[in-house]
Amino acid sequence: MVGKKVILRVRMGSGDAHYAGELVNGSKILDYFGDVGTELCIRYDGDESLFRSYSSVEFLEPVYSGDYIEYYGWIEKAGSTSRTCKFEAYKVIELAKDPNLDLSAANILAEPLLVGKAEGTLIVRKEQQRGAQDPDFKHE
Repeated sequence: MVGKKVILRVRMGSGDAHYAGELVNGSKILDYFGDVGTELCIRYDGDESLFRSYSSVEFLEPVYSGDYIEYYGWIEKAGSTSRTCKFEAYKVIELAKDPNLDLSAANILAEPLLVGKAEGTLIVRKEQQRGAQDPDFKHE
């Protein structure tokens, strides 16, 4: 791993629901993986980068409106212009959905639940690389 992990926590809102039962489309997870990748490249190169491709994507558990998801990412390998990044998404809070409780009742999960993971490549052209902007992301 190059540098430290980046973490982003987001609540899925009703506008994120795409399917019946307030189910969130898996592509929303990819949106946030992209944001995490952008932050990684800013910290490592001082540039937002361009997301080139995903080599693998897995949606492992459903995500619903009201869920809090933590998105983790790290640079696994840094080439001359490419940054191979790994991403994981964990559900940490979900709505209780208990008919005996208010609609706003929510539960903190005892253990975070892995809901998605991916590996992708981001590109930072040489002329845009300014060096590590974060001391925890020193170039080797």
